Amino acid sequence: MPQTLLTEPALEAPVSFAAVREDFPIARRGVYLNNASIGPLSNTVRRAVDRFNEDVSLNGREHYPQWCRFADTEIKADLARLIGASAAEIAFVKNTTEGLLLVANGLDWRPGDNVVVSEQEYPSNVYCWMNLARRGVNIRWAPFREGRVRVEDLAERIDSRTRLVTLSGVQFSSGYRLDLPRVSELCRARGVLLNLDMIQHVGALELDVSACPVDFLSAGGHKWMLGPIGTGIFYCRREAMNCIHPWNVGYHSVAKSEDHVDYDLTFRPDAGRFEEALVNFPGLYGLHAAARTLLSLGLARVETHILALNARAVEGLRKRGCRILSPLGNGERSGILTFAHPRLEPEAVAARLKEAGVAVAVRVGGVRISPSIHNDAGDIDAFLAALPEA
Repeated sequence: MPQTLLTEPALEAPVSFAAVREDFPIARRGVYLNNASIGPLSNTVRRAVDRFNEDVSLNGREHYPQWCRFADTEIKADLARLIGASAAEIAFVKNTTEGLLLVANGLDWRPGDNVVVSEQEYPSNVYCWMNLARRGVNIRWAPFREGRVRVEDLAERIDSRTRLVTLSGVQFSSGYRLDLPRVSELCRARGVLLNLDMIQHVGALELDVSACPVDFLSAGGHKWMLGPIGTGIFYCRREAMNCIHPWNVGYHSVAKSEDHVDYDLTFRPDAGRFEEALVNFPGLYGLHAAARTLLSLGLARVETHILALNARAVEGLRKRGCRILSPLGNGERSGILTFAHPRLEPEAVAARLKEAGVAVAVRVGGVRISPSIHNDAGDIDAFLAALPEA
């Protein structure tokens, strides 16, 4: 097995954004501003996946124990650093939806219980709760006002039968950044569990769940973390570990995972209990490489970089007569910026930009851009120059 598989050194800090940009082939092919959909892979990430696959090609299962140890220690530790958690609170999942399902299907629901959800959420954070109607669980919809989820609206919908509040840390269409400290405080005060879809947050913005309690958090690795598709993390706060029962149980879920005929259904003491079987090792080695790039830059620098690019875009869009749809109040901004053109429908704007080599997205009546660490000011200027005239 190539020694670099487990021993490749982390990138030296501080790493420049210019150096990181050089590591992304997509930066030389056009202007990619759709990281909130699927983030591109760097050469570093591709090499990490290739090294793992080379090991399997040459050695088969020979190094399986090493893969498991490395994943449960090094990879989980670095992924946990992205959100201020511990490695024991991290489980690997295929995507955000799988993490949300762990909570939805794992809680001990009783008929008459309810869950509070924003009336505009990504479908992954809606359907799993709607599916609980067969168990007598109701949804209480919180209004989505001017692109925002207001804490006061959440508070009005919590009652004695509310078990869970489930929200996006960053709203996928408007880019609204949840007032997490206040929401967390509300849930703690009311004795309600807090579950977050954080795929539009992790890898773009700072986060410290140790300072702002969250019970459960899910984030796929293929957006802002810039990792391979089919990877992600599920965070379960240590104190909430026994609030949900593993609903998919396999040999990885138990403490004696290698004792194949000693059937002892004693769950692992950490979040690994939610991993039922063999995990996506190739993808996870790639996700680890992506996480190390983010950590080498530093999440504070990453957030500053991304918000600065969006601020540059806001200024240019306003000069061109465009209307900003994303909330821009103090603490509300994220990596997502959505706008409306003064005379063209979003689909027409996106098509014109695509012809000019600029990739964006259309979401809920607006054009959405989402710059990341491989983008620079030149990308924003090229995007603005390619916009149809007002």
